Amino acid sequence: MAEDGRRGQEEDRGPGAAHHAFVVMESLLEKLKVLNYEEEVLSKHNMKNLSRHYFVSGPYLASNPGEQFYMFTIIAAWLINMAGRPFTEPQEYDEPNATVSNILAELRAFGVRVDFPPSKLKSGSGEYVCFVLDRLAEEALRRRGFTFRKPNYPSETTEEESVLEDDTELTLSRVEDELIDEGDDEEENVMDLEALKLRTEPSSKPDDILESAVDAAEWNLEVERVLPQLKVTIRTDNKDWRIHVDQMHQHRDGIQSSLKEAKTHLDKLQEDIGKTLEKVSSREKYINNQLEHLIQDYRSAQAKLSEAKERYQQASGGVTERTRVLAEISEELEKVKQEMEEKGSSMSDGAPVVKVKQSLTKLKQEIVQMDLMIGVLEHTLLQAKLREKSNMTRDMLATNIPEPAAGPFA
Repeated sequence: MAEDGRRGQEEDRGPGAAHHAFVVMESLLEKLKVLNYEEEVLSKHNMKNLSRHYFVSGPYLASNPGEQFYMFTIIAAWLINMAGRPFTEPQEYDEPNATVSNILAELRAFGVRVDFPPSKLKSGSGEYVCFVLDRLAEEALRRRGFTFRKPNYPSETTEEESVLEDDTELTLSRVEDELIDEGDDEEENVMDLEALKLRTEPSSKPDDILESAVDAAEWNLEVERVLPQLKVTIRTDNKDWRIHVDQMHQHRDGIQSSLKEAKTHLDKLQEDIGKTLEKVSSREKYINNQLEHLIQDYRSAQAKLSEAKERYQQASGGVTERTRVLAEISEELEKVKQEMEEKGSSMSDGAPVVKVKQSLTKLKQEIVQMDLMIGVLEHTLLQAKLREKSNMTRDMLATNIPEPAAGPFA
């Protein structure tokens, strides 16, 4: 049931949960650097620095489960000691289940809820390994009194870039703006004149025609001096469809002109390739005609070679079979030789005869002993019979004693 619950939670976490371990591992690496794990752990055990995704398991990440599990246990033991709880540093050949159980027990002692089986940590990588190390690192940092604060970003002052405008060129938009401003000024001036006419009396018209007192040469010099400033440059707008149409026509003309030049070269190249192919085909026919008899000889030689190979295979098959039969006969011959050697050695060896003689001597001695025992037993039996006979005779005599006769005193 617990596993079903965890599976449901993993499914509810969303599609980004599979990549959460990468974020946790990067955060863990920063915490380990703060705790100075390079000098206190890596230098002590002569290990290389951890990569950003060392404890993250994935199909595209190189992994060494034995090395990762040993590194996990070493770092976990060091973090537990840094957090203020004594923990013996595990060895490389310790029982993995016992080591993982001890680490999880210490993690529960810190108040961390552990809702996954210990077997998840035996691979030395994965989401749960990163979770355990990250929580232990937090406990170690809390013991040191270190906390991560939010970064203070300096306020950036945006300096307005001074754009140097060319006095000789005016954009169309600027000209329009200036014209609009001038129009507004003129309207304001008109309004002021009308108000002035209402407030003042009408002025008298000039009696003479106004004539300029400026010299024509000086006027021309002034015109030449301010002429560059009066130059109007209209910049093209890329969003205008007419410009795009003109560019399309230009590109089409360029493509047609390039196509005409390329077509002549391609036609010439095609003609050259066709002539070359004709020469190659004619040369090939000539060579085939010249080498026809050699090809026939080669084909006949190939046929003879295939026949010879077939005969060789058949002969090699017979040789293999005869070799197998010879091996069986040789094995049987070795067995017969071994049996003959064993029988010959048993016939030439006098040890069995000596054993028989010793057995006969021992048997004779036992027969003599048995004869003595039999004689003793017969003598004992004879004495018992004689004793029994004498006892029977005495009993019979005792029963046949005559009674005394009655006397005068009876």
